[in-house]
Amino acid sequence: MGNILAIANKEIKGYFASPVAYIVIGFAAILFGWFFVNLLYYFEQASMQAGSGFQGPQAVNVNEMLISPLFLNVAVILLFTLPLVTMRTYSEEKRSGTIELLLTSPLTDVQIVIGKFLGGLVLYAAMLSVTVVHLAFLFIFGNPEWRPVLTGYLGLLLMGGCFLSLGLFVSSLTKNQIVAGMVTFAVFLLFWVINWFASFAGPTTQAVLNYLSITEHLNDFARGVIDTKHLVYYVSFIGFSLFLTVRAVDSERWRG
Repeated sequence: MGNILAIANKEIKGYFASPVAYIVIGFAAILFGWFFVNLLYYFEQASMQAGSGFQGPQAVNVNEMLISPLFLNVAVILLFTLPLVTMRTYSEEKRSGTIELLLTSPLTDVQIVIGKFLGGLVLYAAMLSVTVVHLAFLFIFGNPEWRPVLTGYLGLLLMGGCFLSLGLFVSSLTKNQIVAGMVTFAVFLLFWVINWFASFAGPTTQAVLNYLSITEHLNDFARGVIDTKHLVYYVSFIGFSLFLTVRAVDSERWRG
């Protein structure tokens, strides 16, 4: 466990020693704030219209009309920010030649991969923590339900873990950071929009495409529902991607 934490600590220091961490966190904060302000304006308009009618103010729900769509829009932020986090993890090691030192150190491939994954996950958690400030205002001035907020963040953490693990695998296949970033973005986009094609397919294919969609599983989390099938999907996705990364690192060790 100590070796894994050492690798994770090295990755975290590397992120914050470069502009990567500040760009990722800053971009995420700006984009999340933009989504928040626009959805808040929409919610305010809907509340005023409901309050002037016969249904009264209870006709609108802050969780359904503001918080849930806000969490779903975070997928857009991950699509652009997480490739910046993962593109350097192995590509930079290969380009600079430090991958040979890493592979000849008394560390197993599993320890290296999990350590790098945890380092990226810590940076991602720091990015999510910035968004808590916006939601804090809703609890100060309103009365939203706390359960959908917690489950929503859990869903975002799991979805981000999927993106990070997949990005690690892509980065382990190339020496070029730009190539790693572009391929990672393309694969992220594929898993993000794959359910768009479901409407043109048959029932069986439609079910498969919807299940493979990485954003489709976030909907229930954003509504405060934790379904086992979504947990299985995200955990399996992360585990399989990390397994592929371990195999890629192992092949690099044998080639070296």
